[in-house]
Amino acid sequence: MNDLFAKEPHKPLAEALRPSSLDDVIGQQHLIGSGKPLRMAIEAQVPHSMILWGPPGVGKTTLARILAGAFDADFIPLSAVLSGVKDIREAVERAHATLQRSGRRTILFVDEVHRFNKSQQDAFLPFVESGLLTFIGATTENPSFEVNAALLSRAQVYVLQSLSRDELLALFRRAAAQGALDGLQFDDDARDALAGYADGDARRFLNLLEQTRTAALARKVGRIDSAFLGEVLSINARRFDKGGDAFYDQISALHKSVRGSNPDAALYWLSRMLDGGADPRYLSRRIVRMAWEDIGLADPRAMQIANDAALTYERLGSPEGELALGQAVIYLAIAAKSNAGYKAYNAARAFVAQDQSRPVPVHLRNAPTKLMQELGYGHDYRYAHDEPHGYAAGETYMPEGLEDVHWYEPVPRGLESKIADKLAFLRQLDEDAK
Repeated sequence: MNDLFAKEPHKPLAEALRPSSLDDVIGQQHLIGSGKPLRMAIEAQVPHSMILWGPPGVGKTTLARILAGAFDADFIPLSAVLSGVKDIREAVERAHATLQRSGRRTILFVDEVHRFNKSQQDAFLPFVESGLLTFIGATTENPSFEVNAALLSRAQVYVLQSLSRDELLALFRRAAAQGALDGLQFDDDARDALAGYADGDARRFLNLLEQTRTAALARKVGRIDSAFLGEVLSINARRFDKGGDAFYDQISALHKSVRGSNPDAALYWLSRMLDGGADPRYLSRRIVRMAWEDIGLADPRAMQIANDAALTYERLGSPEGELALGQAVIYLAIAAKSNAGYKAYNAARAFVAQDQSRPVPVHLRNAPTKLMQELGYGHDYRYAHDEPHGYAAGETYMPEGLEDVHWYEPVPRGLESKIADKLAFLRQLDEDAK
């Protein structure tokens, strides 16, 4: 075994292989490659506050440490999960002392900065503004929603990306070259399987590799194939944060795939969310919403199928009930699309919210008492069933001043094309009656 691992047998593989320079970092070339922002900042020796936003295991902490070393700055790491205002004050005092003693800058690194509340973020903001601290925050959540606007305006946001399969395999080769595999041989399928299990997370990839190595040594196995991995690894669900950006990004992709009439993409995103641990009941509610928002009256069967799928899941549970959800998204994807009803409802709600309270026309009012009848309530009301075509041509049902409003305009697709024809016929009857 390589001396690095022999000297520190209990050091996790992910920590042992942590890069110490930009040239050693695998991935994030859009930020650290030649001529890219972070490399240029180091070359110019111009530190600046920043927020590193990306999924777990893509190098946020590693980059923060490398930047601190490259700028010869004192590095103070805080975890927003474990730290409070007291820890921030101590960091500020240490930064003052370091500046007075040696003139060195201080980089304050806050991991999971989205977990700091407003008062905690406000506590170090003045010292970022004064230049005493260079702030580097790491977050898996969208900074636009989770970081104070004042702090966000003083920090450059850099988006980190999940590692590709090729980058994970490059990490595998580095681990092998540094003696981390104890001479174990992995076939191509096993390497690909590990990369798939890691789901773009370098730390997870190395942890899985370490678990595999430990199991292989215990069983005295020298060659690793995908079958062996299936036996020894307890594979968790793929990366999926049920309250974070990955969750909302994926439900957005599912909804837009249905709207875009792509059944294969809809199935893919549904499967991704189920694989990631999303609650099928939540998905069933969203599927019902899609039917009403994007299909509407163009195909009323879509609502029925979506509701039936939700009820089927409630009756069967997982995994059998998930088949109903899958078939529902297929139907919704291929159904005729219309958002005419959705737009009409929103337009009517928006109008009423800002409009005055208009009185109900007298002829539409109920007249259960003699007084109401004497006041003309219900007078001259025309009973539509007694009229030709079952329609009281020329009758008005809207308050005064709104007679010509038409919020609902059906699209020429599916059943709504027939609805459009009927509305056109009825409007012509109105014109003739005038």
